[in-house]
Amino acid sequence: MRTLKITIGVSMISTLLMAFANVTARKLKVQPIIELKAKPIELIEVCLEPEMMTLELKNHYAFLDAVGHRESSGNYKAVNRYGYLGKYQFGRSTLNHIKIEATDEEFLNSPKLQEEAMHRLLLANKKSLRKYIRKYNNKTVHGVYITESGLLAAAHLGGAGSVRKFLKKGYQFKDGNGTKLTSYIEQFAGYTLTLNE
Repeated sequence: MRTLKITIGVSMISTLLMAFANVTARKLKVQPIIELKAKPIELIEVCLEPEMMTLELKNHYAFLDAVGHRESSGNYKAVNRYGYLGKYQFGRSTLNHIKIEATDEEFLNSPKLQEEAMHRLLLANKKSLRKYIRKYNNKTVHGVYITESGLLAAAHLGGAGSVRKFLKKGYQFKDGNGTKLTSYIEQFAGYTLTLNE
């Protein structure tokens, strides 16, 4: 009899547990595992046109080209209203100073002589401004960022003396066209010049 009671008890407990499990299972909604499918990567072809890629080389030749363009649009035969000559617009006194002995016609007809004159002037101005270049290079003076190439371009415009006056006292030289010395310091800043004697 006791065994029968135990069997009935276990049976009832089992039935209750199963019923409870069914009720619980019905209440819980089991979500199926969603499988994520990888989407293929869409490749986009990019073509770079050569004219889209510009590399600014700020070297010695780029400096000469930029100064020549500013002075005369690169014209070796240019003569302005004040009598300044060639691609770099040299005055007679500057040519005498750097010992270029040629008539105006000879000078205008010789790109090689004009390039030599520019080389000599850059060397002379660098020598004259050496201590100022060392002292002020890559510094801001009177609100203007100073570089060697900017100072040498400014010396081409207004002479080494005008550059020294600007650095010492902020004196602002202007040429006959009203071009300010500082515009050359700024425009021609940051070129790497190779000046060998």
